[in-house]
Amino acid sequence: MTTTHRERLVGGYTGRLLLSASLGWAAIQAGRLVLSPLLPAISDDLGIGATRAGFALTILWGLYALLQYPSGRLSDALSRKTLLVAGLSLVLVGFLALGAAPTYPLFLAGAAVVGVGAGLYPTAARALVSDLFVERRGRAFGLHTGSGDFGGVAASGLAAAALAVATWRASFLPVVVVLAAVVVALHRFSDERYVVARPSLGLATTVRRLLADSELRLLLVAYVLFAFSWQSTTGFLPTYLLDGKGFDQFVATVAFAVLFGVGMLAKPAAGALGDAVPRTLLAPVLLVLAAGSLGVVVAAPGPFVAVAGVVVFAVGLMAFPPVMQSYLMDTFPDESAGGDLGAYRTIYIGLGALGPTYVGAVAETVDYRLAFLGILACLATSGALVFYTTR
Repeated sequence: MTTTHRERLVGGYTGRLLLSASLGWAAIQAGRLVLSPLLPAISDDLGIGATRAGFALTILWGLYALLQYPSGRLSDALSRKTLLVAGLSLVLVGFLALGAAPTYPLFLAGAAVVGVGAGLYPTAARALVSDLFVERRGRAFGLHTGSGDFGGVAASGLAAAALAVATWRASFLPVVVVLAAVVVALHRFSDERYVVARPSLGLATTVRRLLADSELRLLLVAYVLFAFSWQSTTGFLPTYLLDGKGFDQFVATVAFAVLFGVGMLAKPAAGALGDAVPRTLLAPVLLVLAAGSLGVVVAAPGPFVAVAGVVVFAVGLMAFPPVMQSYLMDTFPDESAGGDLGAYRTIYIGLGALGPTYVGAVAETVDYRLAFLGILACLATSGALVFYTTR
């Protein structure tokens, strides 16, 4: 699927759709990531421990992962617009359910609906961005993926405001409003039709084709380790700084906001840099930078050093996806790019979804320090694999 429209990052047909798709992704990320700083309050309200809280995040991320391939494959066979609008509508319902859940089982049900809706959205959105931009693909991917970090910054503000003036439940209402606005925008701006059909998913064929390529196999392992690290960190960084390091709530909130605030700037910059220098050299450097700076966070004796470590960590962690995803989209065939990326994302996000449960379990049985040292090892190994595979 291609476009004949001029590649404008701002304004015009491509710019309007890039903005709409990116705002939808920002809203999804804000709603999902606001759960991290709210976990202590949610746990107290629902009477659950760290392992059960981590399992709720694993349910959300696990279902999100399972829907990546169907999303990409269906967006290839039907239309991007169909998947984007359907996904956002389900996410909207799921966040309303999360905010109203009076018990842990109903909270899990709300997390499951969010996971399904969110799973339908991002692969189709990235495929749409790839359709719209060729020469400026790296920049477009940087802006689009960076919007998710804007959502992370917004999540910190939402959590702080909700806990200050209401309860954790109120944090989802602004997200629902934005999601509704994006549904309307995508419906009006896209010139695609809604298509409803039951095409064959062909998952086995796609997976066999991707795994037959030795380079793609090793890159998949590297991306699994990265996704495991990303989900572990974003799920438990505030709780680690509070309970593991003994810092106060203000430090935890600032660090979480910094993580995504830096990412919001780093992703567009990395996307543009990836258009100018070899992505195969840039990607492993970013992962090694993330691993080293996470070590600084773990060893930090005080909050200033810890937050400074988070700043550098965010550069490496958050700048990696637009660089690597642009490389993958260049590698996949045009006619199956959405499905191929979806299959890839199903595997690496699905396995990565075990990260929050891992952190919660290790923290309860040993401590948070050991859990985060395990994340550091995953990032370092991922960087080595990318370097070895693409050298």
